[in-house]
Amino acid sequence: MKSYKPYTKSRRHMSTVTFKGKLTTNEPHKALTSGGKRDMGRNNAGRISVRHKGGGHKRLFRAVDFRYNKLVPAKVETVEYDPNRSGFIGLLVYRDGERRYALLPQSVKVGALIEAGENVPATPGNRMPLKNMPVGSFIYNVELKPGNGAKIGRAAGTHIELIARDQGYADLKMPSSEIRKVLETCWATIGEVSNDEHHLVTYGKAGRSRWKGIRPTVRGTAMNPVDHPHGGGEGRQGRGLRRAKTMWGKPSGKGQKTRRPKKYSNYLIVSRRKVGKRSKQA
Repeated sequence: MKSYKPYTKSRRHMSTVTFKGKLTTNEPHKALTSGGKRDMGRNNAGRISVRHKGGGHKRLFRAVDFRYNKLVPAKVETVEYDPNRSGFIGLLVYRDGERRYALLPQSVKVGALIEAGENVPATPGNRMPLKNMPVGSFIYNVELKPGNGAKIGRAAGTHIELIARDQGYADLKMPSSEIRKVLETCWATIGEVSNDEHHLVTYGKAGRSRWKGIRPTVRGTAMNPVDHPHGGGEGRQGRGLRRAKTMWGKPSGKGQKTRRPKKYSNYLIVSRRKVGKRSKQA
């Protein structure tokens, strides 16, 4: 991590990830990049569907391969920063000359060999079906449906633990402490996602959040009753409700359950995630 001398108030607690010695190039592979307008929390009608998103620095999109459907050995040519995700990406060069971007694990560096297949070695960066992985492995880039591409375990520094296999399913322990079943024919990558210091970053000032495209969050207690269930009251008031609510009256925060009772994947959940203050200790 890199910290700064406090020559301004906002610099006093600011920190960033040190890229020196980790990244090998500043310029992306042009053939795998594209532009385009970001949605920024809006739906197809242009209305806000996710609050607190908008603005931010322009980003160049990198076409990252999450399917790994090319079962040919490849070498890591570069390690690069991607503004669209928290982990580092690497440019893979396959034996036939094709290049693709992939999300890199922590210990893989330039020149490392990356393989994908049914019976490849269980080394960081290699990809294989869950049924062929050793129980107890740390994995990331996990599919939820076979051949559908990696959907979970993609944030910086995270990993999913393969704890058991039974009756065609693999039991996975998520970073949230939830244990769920996934078909053992789904594919995953061995290792932990790179840039494990990402969660230690302190933005230090409001402007840096705006660079990231994060707009301000207004507390419900600071609003009027017409705008939020927590609003109103003379002076500084408590919410006046037993349970915290969202702007739309749904339960939120403080360890309250927000999962739908008839969620389609309920039968796949072996153990619910632990919420509240104790979840950090688990």
